[in-house]
Amino acid sequence: MSAIAANFSPLARYIVIGALSLIGLTVAAGAIVLWPSYSDHPIPTQFRAADGGSITTVDAEIFEQQRANCLNPLSGTVQDTADIALENAGAGPCIQNIVKLTSGQYKGRFTLLEVPTNRAQSGKSPDSMAVDKRTLDDPQPGQPTLHVGDKIKVAATPAPDGGVRYGFFDFRRGTPTIIWALAFFAAIVLVASWRGLRSILGLIFAFAVLGFFTLPAILEGSSPVAVAIVSSATILFVVLYLAHGVSMRTSSALLGTLVSLFVAGALSALAISTMKLTGLSGDQTMNLQVYQGNISISGLLLAGFIIGALGVLNDVTITQASAAFELAAAGEPSRLATFRAAMRVGRDHIASTVYTLIFAYAGSALPLLLLFSVAQQPFGSLVTTDAVAVELGRSFVGGIAIALSVPLTTAIAAALTSPAGVVTTEHEPAPRRAGGRHARPD
Repeated sequence: MSAIAANFSPLARYIVIGALSLIGLTVAAGAIVLWPSYSDHPIPTQFRAADGGSITTVDAEIFEQQRANCLNPLSGTVQDTADIALENAGAGPCIQNIVKLTSGQYKGRFTLLEVPTNRAQSGKSPDSMAVDKRTLDDPQPGQPTLHVGDKIKVAATPAPDGGVRYGFFDFRRGTPTIIWALAFFAAIVLVASWRGLRSILGLIFAFAVLGFFTLPAILEGSSPVAVAIVSSATILFVVLYLAHGVSMRTSSALLGTLVSLFVAGALSALAISTMKLTGLSGDQTMNLQVYQGNISISGLLLAGFIIGALGVLNDVTITQASAAFELAAAGEPSRLATFRAAMRVGRDHIASTVYTLIFAYAGSALPLLLLFSVAQQPFGSLVTTDAVAVELGRSFVGGIAIALSVPLTTAIAAALTSPAGVVTTEHEPAPRRAGGRHARPD
């Protein structure tokens, strides 16, 4: 029995390496089969310009603001100067924004953007509405709140006279986004040092896979589930080894994550089938079905479940693998003792991660929950609507996958360790630290 125990770790190593090699070859073959051709696709209406092409935007800046009457005929037109005559300037229910164009063919010229306030809908006409006096001068719901100096983007549309008209498109967020990204990178690198930098490189790789493989492959009609599994496995292989180094510790976490991911996929399919989830409650999904009818909506929903479980599974499995190896190095007398000790850590991790998972979904669905809270419908009816049930399904599947990944990964990691009580052979010496403890296995 002692000989079997001594040779269990090398045997487990060969099994883990063989399993990962087989999975890696399968994923590579799947990527080759599913690789997209990057063909063109029809542009949805909300992203389409009047000429049928994509929307063209130019940079602009709010130059001046005045109050005036609504429905100004100069709204959106290109003017040579900022001296735009406004009817009833200084009063009126609309905010007239004089905008300076800072890019495009009319760079340096001006246009007028009109933003109606709540005052425009107050009054005694049939289409008027009750408005709180404190918000009479605020922009109407859905209208942007603009200030002098704001950097914005305006969309160009062809005018009937052959010219161009401009309308508000969005705020320019390039500089603030870069600043926050640099702050994020700095915080990760300063605290986690070289490993933090490698994790950021892995994150960049993950987004590259999603952008250059996952999305184009699904748009071309490939199975969203197959694409999601291949994408997730590819990301895991690169990200885990890049962030944590090539070792049996990382390999045990990788194998545990991959198996748990496949389990999450099976559970997701079962949840979607039994809960009768359609995914059609969201406007984006409806638009996608209209303009990309070759995409399976149920498959897309399942792919979202799988990719959504990727991050939290990675977190749990790498923690469990590290805990098992550290406990074995600290002097646990056997692999079974290592497994039991690591499971005590895992139970705490499951409890905390489930909260993380549930509240992450609740936070993303907060506007929907607020809307439902005023719908005056029974609670049981609200939580079983498709929109809420989808998020509940994600949470349930993610929680079950987390619970199963902990013992699975812990068992794999414990099998790879060489605890203090194991009698080793000549082929697997047990190096010791000063004081008689085993050196930390890797």
